[in-house]
Amino acid sequence: MLDIARVRRHIECMTDPADHRPYATTEQVAPHVRRVLARNPSAFTFTGTQSYLVGTNREVAVIDPGPADAEHLDALFAAIGDARVTAICCTHTHRDHSPAAAPLAARTGAKIIGCAPLAIADDGPRMDDAFDSTYAPDTVMEDGDTIGADGWTLTAVATPGHTSNHLCIALNNGEALFSGDHVMGWSTTVVSPPDGDMSDYMDSLGKLYDREDKIYFPAHGPAVEKPRQLVRGMIGHRRQRENQIIRLLEEESAQIVDMVPKMYKGVDEQLWGAAGRSVLAHLIDMERKGRVVQSQDVWALA
Repeated sequence: MLDIARVRRHIECMTDPADHRPYATTEQVAPHVRRVLARNPSAFTFTGTQSYLVGTNREVAVIDPGPADAEHLDALFAAIGDARVTAICCTHTHRDHSPAAAPLAARTGAKIIGCAPLAIADDGPRMDDAFDSTYAPDTVMEDGDTIGADGWTLTAVATPGHTSNHLCIALNNGEALFSGDHVMGWSTTVVSPPDGDMSDYMDSLGKLYDREDKIYFPAHGPAVEKPRQLVRGMIGHRRQRENQIIRLLEEESAQIVDMVPKMYKGVDEQLWGAAGRSVLAHLIDMERKGRVVQSQDVWALA
């Protein structure tokens, strides 16, 4: 769930005229890696979606091109300059990540390569964006697939959980990892059924923890300079949520609406609907493992 204190500070920053974020600006964040921030800040995107350009002045790949916003597209075209775009890669198909892929491909002639297409209806309360029904990849990357050019290689790392089609993308076998929304630099990610899956999410966190990537470049929030430490903390956070659920159900059987106020004390009630989706994801995972059962929306220990 979101770090509410950070959300409030973020909202205050967005309304502060003294705050100048680097929207539509190219930032060099590592050798062969540049970042362009889209102007779509919100409670689920933090300061906005960060698109990354990997490569040289001759050839680049664009990772998470972001929303199809004119200012952001112009900034991407300016950053690309005269370079050939080798690929346009999307980590998943939420509308703050992939819609710019099509206009970018149309102008550059590049192939859209990355996650599988996915567009489903979800009528639950969301703290992330809806799916992009326009996404149409030329090539779907499977776990371990690679693309590259002179001096750099990108490798797909399948990380379902936030969405079933989520990919992280590794640079040069561990030099860096573009972690999309699976691991963000400002908050834990949203896992919202029916497509969000807590079992897959936890497995994917374990998969990343076993890797040796030196730094994460997420789609939202600052770079993660101690990635294994952060991932370990995220695993612990989710286990704490499970323990909270167990303690509540030891007292009495309950519906999710009864659990959320007790689990998320101090959280704005406007966020309780989204918190309930996270609780549901945990309960579905625990039900599969035989730890809880449900009957007519009432949950109990097995």
